[in-house]
Amino acid sequence: MTERIVLAYSGGLDTSVAIGWIGEATGAEVIAVAVDVGQGGESLETIRQRALGCGAVEAYVADASDEFANEYCMPTLKANGLYQGHYPLVSAISRPVIVKHLVKAAREFGATTVAHGCTGKGNDQVRFEVGIQTLGPDLKCIAPVRDLALTRDKAIAFAEEKGLPIETTKKNPYSIDQNVWGRAVETGYLEDIWNAPTKDIYDYTATPEFPPAPDEVIISFEAGIPVAIDGVKVTPLQAIKELNRRAGAQGVGRIDVVEDRLVGIKSREIYEAPGAMALITAHKHLEDITVEREQARFKATVGQRWAELVYDGQWFSPLKRSLDAFIEDTQKYVSGDIRMTLHGGQAIVNGRRSETSLYDFNLATYDTGDTFDQSMARGFIELWGMSAKVASGRDIRVAGK
Repeated sequence: MTERIVLAYSGGLDTSVAIGWIGEATGAEVIAVAVDVGQGGESLETIRQRALGCGAVEAYVADASDEFANEYCMPTLKANGLYQGHYPLVSAISRPVIVKHLVKAAREFGATTVAHGCTGKGNDQVRFEVGIQTLGPDLKCIAPVRDLALTRDKAIAFAEEKGLPIETTKKNPYSIDQNVWGRAVETGYLEDIWNAPTKDIYDYTATPEFPPAPDEVIISFEAGIPVAIDGVKVTPLQAIKELNRRAGAQGVGRIDVVEDRLVGIKSREIYEAPGAMALITAHKHLEDITVEREQARFKATVGQRWAELVYDGQWFSPLKRSLDAFIEDTQKYVSGDIRMTLHGGQAIVNGRRSETSLYDFNLATYDTGDTFDQSMARGFIELWGMSAKVASGRDIRVAGK
């Protein structure tokens, strides 16, 4: 029986050429796997037909947009997942769901190898291959660009020679990856980190310099998950899409950052994540009133480590699973409403309410009705500073000798 290789297929030039390129280099049959994670653009059926037209013996296509929103975006929201405090893990969280379907297709079609279109410089090669090793430890991995010398020039020449049903161009200087959680742009003139992004880079967001009138929105959460917008019930996918539309129209969620890649390179990235950033902002503010102080402080540390693990391709790792359990426990009371104003590139919270809130008006107020016993403060301060006071006395005593 001829060996079969499953290929993560986007429908673009590189992965379309990779179908024939892999076949010629290995003699194997190629099964193209396309997964919709809310990236928009062409229909799955169009992509399926293109894969078959480029020589794939089978084409596995999956609409995983709800799955992605429910099982990958929502855990990221609960963790307030921002790598290095900036990046909402747009590409990092899409790779595990794609890996899941790659392994599923490999089992279904009897493939022994999984291929992806990543280079040897990026993070995605790690995310794909570590995920595949974890879910399908018997499967081998190859990367045509990295392992089979498939450069863009060669891809264009190959496509033209074979008459493949795809558009070939050398004009687009950017590498773009997108899904419903956001959009990532890199390479080209952006590699000079002094160059400012031009307006043509952006697609999910309008320019914030000339915004429309302020847009006030109320986001309702239950156990850390958005369940309604302005009183209208929504699924997680619908919540992300609606806030992509409304926050994007106000220029919210533009991110320009130089980040530390797993492979040791510092890389300049432009991100657009209007829905993700609006939701994370709202979620953080709701946690401020519903999560106990020490738990919240520790969760910030856990969330940072969680984001690093996910960025580094460890979605399926034991530590990530353990951190998930802690984060999930913290979300028990994260229910209520957040009111925010979207305007001029900012999502500003100006109201919060929750039946599970820890905010006690009578304890917080300075007016009549204050129930806080201020006489307790003096003794508390004496005890709180006791350790530092004793150490300071020691320092003075020793210095005077």
